[in-house]
Amino acid sequence: MTQYQVPQFIDMESRIIGPLTLKQFLYLAMAGAILFVLWFLLIPAIWMVIAVPVAAIAATFAFLKINDRPFVYFFLSLLKYFGKPKLYIFSPMPPETKQEIAPKKEEPAILESVENKLTPLKLKELATILDTGMERTDEQP
Repeated sequence: MTQYQVPQFIDMESRIIGPLTLKQFLYLAMAGAILFVLWFLLIPAIWMVIAVPVAAIAATFAFLKINDRPFVYFFLSLLKYFGKPKLYIFSPMPPETKQEIAPKKEEPAILESVENKLTPLKLKELATILDTGMERTDEQP
């Protein structure tokens, strides 16, 4: 029976450039390229002020992991969260099939019952009906 070698550590990225993966190297190389160009465009004092945040952002994207996932996934989720609306409105029908529904006319019986004053007993009876789903059978005067 032939034996085959089982690959191990398949969830780890390959180290391409020294101790860095390809993605880590590209994040750091991009930051280095940006800082290299800015070195010729800015005076050294302003360049230092800009270089520190750019290097920190590149290091964050290259090395920081949140919940064992690279920071870039967290950052993309953050952008998606802030980019979408926060108000969710329930719609029983999909918006494309929704039709104009004519408002129902109120029946006179409903208006008459609203005009009647609710007594505490009637209010308690209505609350019982709503809570239990059943009407009381014993009538109290």
